[in-house]
Amino acid sequence: MRKLLRRPSPAMVVACLALLVALGGTSVAAVSQVGRNSVGTAQLQFGAVTTPKIRNAAVNNGKVANNAITSSKVRNNSLQRVDFAPGQLPAGPTGPQGPAGPAGPAGPAGPTGVIGAITVRTQAITVTDALDNDVFTTGETTANCNSGERAVSGGAGWSDSDPGLELFVGRLVPVLNPNNQVVGFRGSGLNDSGQSSTFTVYALCFTG
Repeated sequence: MRKLLRRPSPAMVVACLALLVALGGTSVAAVSQVGRNSVGTAQLQFGAVTTPKIRNAAVNNGKVANNAITSSKVRNNSLQRVDFAPGQLPAGPTGPQGPAGPAGPAGPAGPTGVIGAITVRTQAITVTDALDNDVFTTGETTANCNSGERAVSGGAGWSDSDPGLELFVGRLVPVLNPNNQVVGFRGSGLNDSGQSSTFTVYALCFTG
């Protein structure tokens, strides 16, 4: 004899649905009732916090406990100098001096120097020659600039301009100060004219 299955009554269907809703609602309520910041170290499994979690926490202003990330958790060669505060990393030893670089281009020429007014300083002596006999009488004198002046040029000459007289300038040399600057001129004159003549040395001086 064939046995027929009995269809559940509408009341039974409603009761089963109510039971399922009640069970599901309990699960949802349990999840939604977890308080803010209530999950701590004890609720986390070892290895549960990964790099993306830490990165997302930093981006979203999440808080990571002080001293929580140690050296063993940092990937080798991942930190750079910018990751450390100024002065936190010690300076390394000074390296050897490198080779000299190529010479740079020449700079622009400086302004032309300007000197003050030129003053002629003179010193004269009389050189006497008794005979016109090809034996020269020599006289020597020095014309110096005043204190604080320097000489830019110099010269020498005789007071007599007759071309028939044997009057010559023997030499003319600069006079130097301790700083190797020209501050005068020293000259010698040769006289074989058979008469006296004045020999003068000139120094052209300026304040500079």
